[in-house]
Amino acid sequence: MLKISGTPTPGKPQTSIHCSVQFHPCIDIHKGKVKQIVGSTLQDLKGDGSNPVTNFESDKSAAEYADLYKEDGLTGGHVIMLGADPLSKAAALEALHAYPGGLQVGGGINSDNCLSYIDEGASHVIVTSYVFNNGQMDLERLKDLVRIGGRQGLVLDLSCRKTVK
Repeated sequence: MLKISGTPTPGKPQTSIHCSVQFHPCIDIHKGKVKQIVGSTLQDLKGDGSNPVTNFESDKSAAEYADLYKEDGLTGGHVIMLGADPLSKAAALEALHAYPGGLQVGGGINSDNCLSYIDEGASHVIVTSYVFNNGQMDLERLKDLVRIGGRQGLVLDLSCRKTVK
């Protein structure tokens, strides 16, 4: 809880700000490593084998971060696989096993695999691109996800990126 109070000044109203801050931990995984990737550089790759621009790459594993979050009682966090490679999936599963029920998982989630991530310990699955087709929400895919995994375990991420035409 942050509380800021101003000093009363004659003729001016007193300033008072109250806000509550809640920390939601995040583990972004790219090619099996915990990384912070700059903006949309992952999306912008041309398929030429180049790597995205990173702000940070950790020597710690995703599971080590999950353990820290579990020890500190941090909830509402997520593990995002920034690529469908086997190393990223393995690292995400290690994090889910380290903190069962304590982390959401996203990245490549679809109706074929959503339930397996819940079974592996994810509190929720996060879906984004799977439920969109040509810029429109695919309600059949969304209904399928709800039917398979339930509404309570589904997070629909409506992230967007401004494009210039």
